[in-house]
Amino acid sequence: MGVLEWLLDSDPAIRWQVLRDLIHAPPEEVAAERARVATEGWGARLLSLQGDDGQWAGGACFPANSLNWRQENQGQPWTSTLPTLQLLVYFGIDPGSDPVQQAIRRVEESCRWEHAGQPFFSGEVEPCINGRVVTIGVCFGRNMDALVDRLLGEKLEDGGWNCESENGSRRSSFATTINVLEGLLAHERATGGSPQSMAARQRGDEYLLERALFRRRTTGEVVNPSWLRFSFPTRWHHDVLRGLDYFRSVSRPPDSRLEEAIDLLQSKRQSDGRWLLENTHPGRVHFELEDGDNEPSRWNTLRALRLLRWYEGRTA
Repeated sequence: MGVLEWLLDSDPAIRWQVLRDLIHAPPEEVAAERARVATEGWGARLLSLQGDDGQWAGGACFPANSLNWRQENQGQPWTSTLPTLQLLVYFGIDPGSDPVQQAIRRVEESCRWEHAGQPFFSGEVEPCINGRVVTIGVCFGRNMDALVDRLLGEKLEDGGWNCESENGSRRSSFATTINVLEGLLAHERATGGSPQSMAARQRGDEYLLERALFRRRTTGEVVNPSWLRFSFPTRWHHDVLRGLDYFRSVSRPPDSRLEEAIDLLQSKRQSDGRWLLENTHPGRVHFELEDGDNEPSRWNTLRALRLLRWYEGRTA
């Protein structure tokens, strides 16, 4: 089975993106496949798991009765409302479908943050969470202007963001920054953005580019070796593939400072043309999307092929 056939032999969440981005199928064929995400496979399965309280697993960021996960050494659980909605965004579920809008209205009405009971789409205090909430809210047609304004006010002097800034940190975090940048980009595309938001996002872009997505600016050393191994879902974590995916989404010609990251991506292509899942973030999940680490990954292969087509078409 060739790579494209293998990708198509999967869930509608992957198939519709393959049809759109790799095969360039007619728009009506893409739309028909995308519509299936809400009624078949992973997307429908996630929607069916929403509780009567309008949440997944009884919580916004964490499942109910799971606050001892650090002591239990089982990894952060990923079954609550935030990571579940993040998955639905990755799946590209049609935000206008009746099942999706019903689910989002229930979140709006009932889901509250563990921090201080804030409504879900108002966000809470950590920019790494709020960046994802902006991405989710924009995807599902909610007005996220107020949360974007909050994020703009939390940008640090070096151009990025850090969830520890409320505790005094003045140095940005790669992970927090990528979550915020994705949210700002989604908001900018939905609303046109503002001069302030666009300037903040572009300065955040520079923060990552100045560090080649994974190196310290001061010494050039790799900040975290785990960022060189590709995960899916990424959750709140940063890695090189996620960083590259963001810059592809910006829809501008690739910056020369991404070349080392692209070389890493190309080096991980297997002899059969696929990429592996390398770094699953541990924790309870609703169900598995892949066969496990060190096995071929449809998600990473789809993302990598999209990236290379963007990068290799830079002079077209």
